Amino acid sequence: MAVKDPKVIEDLKTAFSGESQANRKYLAYAHKAEQEKLPYAAKIFRAAAEAETIHAHSHFRLLAGVKSTAENLQDAINGETYEFTKMYPEMLEDAKKANESMAISGFHMANEAEKIPAELFQKALANPGQEAPKIFVCKVCGHVAEGEAPEVCPICGSKRQVYFEIH
Repeated sequence: MAVKDPKVIEDLKTAFSGESQANRKYLAYAHKAEQEKLPYAAKIFRAAAEAETIHAHSHFRLLAGVKSTAENLQDAINGETYEFTKMYPEMLEDAKKANESMAISGFHMANEAEKIPAELFQKALANPGQEAPKIFVCKVCGHVAEGEAPEVCPICGSKRQVYFEIH
């Protein structure tokens, strides 16, 4: 049953956002700790990230955020489409005006990468029961490839070795 009080709904949205961001931040911290060969710190960061995910999912359930797969696919299509048609283009323009080359590169790669999941969500919505092909993601820019990883990422130019398979 979803929460109805408007203030509590806003609180749940804020909590969901904060917990989601903490999850991603802690995973980035874990990766850095692994690079520095600090396994205990990495493990604690990963554990905290999982706890944040549990909290975020709990808040999202109370918001009645998960619906049927068809509704979830449409929501994902809408979100991804917004990102590559409005959000990232505007951010890219801001970065260009500020002459922030690293942000320009990051926003450009994210914008290009966002187009692929939108297409794949459309494909899944049209035929949700189809057999799932192999899916690969570029660790550098987030490009998603079906079937097999390309020799060279079409977005960032990285070699096939940077792709990982989604299971």
